[in-house]
Amino acid sequence: MKVDIDEHAGFCFGVVEAIRKAEEMLDAGKRLYCLGQMVHNEEELKRLEKKGLRYVSVDDFPRLTGETVLIRAHGEPPSTYSLAEKYDINMLEATCPIVLKLQERIRREHEQEKDEPMVIFGKANHPESIGLKGQANGRSIVVENEEELASQIHKVNLNGAVSFYSQTTMDSDRFDRMEELLKQEMKHPELLKSHNTICGQMKRRKPALKKFASNQEVVVFVSGKKSSNGKFLYSVAKAQNPRTYFVSSAKELKMEWFLDAEKVGVSGATSTPQWLLNEVAEKIRKEVES
Repeated sequence: MKVDIDEHAGFCFGVVEAIRKAEEMLDAGKRLYCLGQMVHNEEELKRLEKKGLRYVSVDDFPRLTGETVLIRAHGEPPSTYSLAEKYDINMLEATCPIVLKLQERIRREHEQEKDEPMVIFGKANHPESIGLKGQANGRSIVVENEEELASQIHKVNLNGAVSFYSQTTMDSDRFDRMEELLKQEMKHPELLKSHNTICGQMKRRKPALKKFASNQEVVVFVSGKKSSNGKFLYSVAKAQNPRTYFVSSAKELKMEWFLDAEKVGVSGATSTPQWLLNEVAEKIRKEVES
């Protein structure tokens, strides 16, 4: 049996850099807190906790005076930085450069066009979307799909120009559908300022996964159970190859999945570490050979 790991799977570079910064401090024996979970992957969280990383929320800031808190790749709204300054907390900046650029872009547009409404395609409770909405000082709405857009469109003044942005990790095809829906609702659709700000790595991920899954007899998709990106990409792989199975660790593998299979592919979410992909692939190889 041949077991291949999807070369496009695993951490995006923003997460890689955030974890590198955290490990650099932890390996030097310094105390470090992370604002929220570093990634939506239980196995990686356990590994970092063993190194000494502790997770906190903004509610913990009053007791963290003088400590160092890492801002993970998702980014944070301006209010978080103001609160950290109030309590004299040292911030270790690890926001993904692409997210930082998007935050600056939204903040700049808000300063120039204060009365112009903004729609953000994203998950309302996702930390990145919370950070993006914070740049517009509350004059934006965050919608995840066409149904949410339809139900919240009354909150937006559609008589003039409207700006449309996206959380960097969303689906590009859905962005296009929502853009068309916005145009249909606007009085002057030509005034829609549409910015497809989905990360290029994410745009390439879906077609690459489809190709990878179609070339395998069996696909094992590795992801944290709470990862929205993982759930979405798993559904993409499953639609392409019905013999696709979801696991969070090598312990969840079932050898009957691989009966009569000669080609097995291992893939994962953008929040799945490379070491975990390797561990799952190695477990499959060993179990089959034995």
